[in-house]
Amino acid sequence: MASVSIFVGSMYGNADNLAAEVKNKLISLGHEATVFEDGTIEQLVAADNLLFITSTTGAGDLPDNIQPLFSQMQSQFPMLTNKKVGVIALGDSSYGDTFCGGGRQIDALVQELNATLPIERLDIDACEHFEPWEPAAPWLMRWAAIL
Repeated sequence: MASVSIFVGSMYGNADNLAAEVKNKLISLGHEATVFEDGTIEQLVAADNLLFITSTTGAGDLPDNIQPLFSQMQSQFPMLTNKKVGVIALGDSSYGDTFCGGGRQIDALVQELNATLPIERLDIDACEHFEPWEPAAPWLMRWAAIL
């Protein structure tokens, strides 16, 4: 089974809660999973498989706790070749063009870093899903099956 490092960007705890559920589900499927709320570039480079779960703040920005990692990824450009990566973006479609902006930024960057994204980013709209686990569960099952 696979080892998954889950990097979380959260302002009010919704992404943190989803990451905990995702971790538990991955473990129940026989995988190893670790959640990093203040992840470092060293943890990212050491990871076998990466899953980013992030909310969006402000005008499509990343939460404060994941911004340092994102900035390090931009400046140090650690190639993610041969690493399987998934991105779950949380947002609110009433914000228009900035909807899931945090996750879209991460998605674009990991593609630049040559990561393998076996399935496309999942955008979860708070206007449609009060509880993000509902749309995340089937996406996670598809992603985990590819690991």
